[in-house]
Amino acid sequence: MANVQGTYDDLFTAVPEALAALLDSGDAGGSAAVFVDGEPVVDVWGGFTDAARTTPWQGDTLVNSWSVTKTMTALCALILADRGELDLEAPVARYWPEFAAAGKEAVLVRHLLAHTAGLPDWEGPVEELYDWQAATARLAAQAPRWEPGTAAGYHSLTQGFLVGEVVRRITGRGPGRFFADEVAGPLGADFHLGLPAEHDGRVALTVPPPSRDEDYAASAPGTGAAPSAATSIRVRDGNSVAWRRAEIPAASGFGNARSVALVQSVLACGGAVGEARLLSKAGCDRAWEEQFHGEDRVLGMSVRYGMGYGLFGTTYGWGGWGGSLVMVEPDARMAVAYVTNQIRGPEDDGRGLEVVMAAYDGLMGLRA
Repeated sequence: MANVQGTYDDLFTAVPEALAALLDSGDAGGSAAVFVDGEPVVDVWGGFTDAARTTPWQGDTLVNSWSVTKTMTALCALILADRGELDLEAPVARYWPEFAAAGKEAVLVRHLLAHTAGLPDWEGPVEELYDWQAATARLAAQAPRWEPGTAAGYHSLTQGFLVGEVVRRITGRGPGRFFADEVAGPLGADFHLGLPAEHDGRVALTVPPPSRDEDYAASAPGTGAAPSAATSIRVRDGNSVAWRRAEIPAASGFGNARSVALVQSVLACGGAVGEARLLSKAGCDRAWEEQFHGEDRVLGMSVRYGMGYGLFGTTYGWGGWGGSLVMVEPDARMAVAYVTNQIRGPEDDGRGLEVVMAAYDGLMGLRA
């Protein structure tokens, strides 16, 4: 069995065992964490940070969490809403007047969070993602693909710029700085939206699936999805220095399972972790408000969206390209996170759910 390091409560042994099994089945490296009541009951890691399996994964290794980043950006919006600085029912143009162009006057802030704004595709060059002003100007000028609020289509890259620009217009700070000041800083969480160069030595680069190279791109959506004009994002893009430095708040957050679970424990624990209170209980509950339930036009599958989170039974959270996942279980005050540098094909990637189910094994023992 693969060597897994870190700490865990004996009741949660199934989690490090699940991580070891994933490493034994071919993954390069990864980490898993479970927080209950804001405290870590699992914090483990293993494997390697590189495709050649030469550099061991460490406790402070960082990795691109891809779309798990969306939960961090959503939390920023929920914090502003809880403070009364952002009205989730207001038109986006109240905060970002230029956004009203091309028939978007009626797009509400909650439409951005729920993937119902009608702007699912990034149609610009990859390089423009690294230029905040250019990226947001492109989206402000774009016409919606459907009547906003009437349908959902996963805004894989665009959601972060849309929500992030609203954050910037209200606070005068980009989402990366706001997150650092108001979330990561108070919590002591090692998660970054825009990674400073000083942390480059800790980064585990994304590893493409076996037999594929760094030109491997995000998989095409399911057969039920509408045709897309979206620009393809390749592994090599995500591994570039430009990607790490940029604020791409839907897809370029760097952290580890510990930091992901710690941040999302804020929602699991009614708004506070330790001495840091970021939200009221009512502010947390906004994440849980269903905004859409039906078929996603981009993903080609049935979804339930809340305010920036996917809803799954009694839990909410989201996963990222490549396999990373975070899940919040408010009834149990539990947050579970799994991050990895190893991409698998979409037909063979239930890894995050395996870690979540292992965490539930421990939770049952805790409740016994």
